[in-house]
Amino acid sequence: MYPGGLVMMDEDILTIDEVAKYLRVSERTVYDWAQRGEIPAGKIGTVWRFKKREIEKWVNDRLSVHKIEPQYDTIHVDTIISPDRIVFLQFPTKRDALLALAENLAGAPQVKNQQELTSEILKREELMSTAIGRGIAIPHIRLASVTDLVVSVGISQIDIVDFQALDDEPVRLLFMIAAAYNQHAYYLQTLSFFSARLKNRELRDSLLLATDPGQVYSLLLGKS
Repeated sequence: MYPGGLVMMDEDILTIDEVAKYLRVSERTVYDWAQRGEIPAGKIGTVWRFKKREIEKWVNDRLSVHKIEPQYDTIHVDTIISPDRIVFLQFPTKRDALLALAENLAGAPQVKNQQELTSEILKREELMSTAIGRGIAIPHIRLASVTDLVVSVGISQIDIVDFQALDDEPVRLLFMIAAAYNQHAYYLQTLSFFSARLKNRELRDSLLLATDPGQVYSLLLGKS
């Protein structure tokens, strides 16, 4: 029984271990947050449980420009994105879109293990959707086999309807971020940076109308 008397299906409830793995923190940290009421949680008997969508919203809220001030001067788009890391997608399902984007990202010299990257991206998406609304998804992962933060951008030419976004909008813009395991702060700044930049509807519309990677690259650099 979840708070308010709502009975949830098993797949909608996460354990401390699952939340810890998703957030890349220790189980003790998640437990302390729950005890202090800093993270949405409820108890089933004596055991903490977490509603999937509430954790997803909590994460997105923490990445919001209102909660984390992105350090724009530390995010140099031209160092983490290149035209060859921008692809146009035509896949109706998120799995196929993620596989295609992971394959592109794995071509970056910073990524040393394509199999691990692909596997962990899919596992992370299975645990919790990376769609943040407004037709945007930001799949992201930190791995020891990645030497430095790098991003691939996917512009989907068809709606991807199974991302389970909070606003139920189909996804068309994907920003896949892979970072080294020790780049936690830069990783969060990058997530926050793109979350904030993509709130601009004019930019989103322009990205969707772009016809080649060079045009997308210029838009993201603010040159168009």
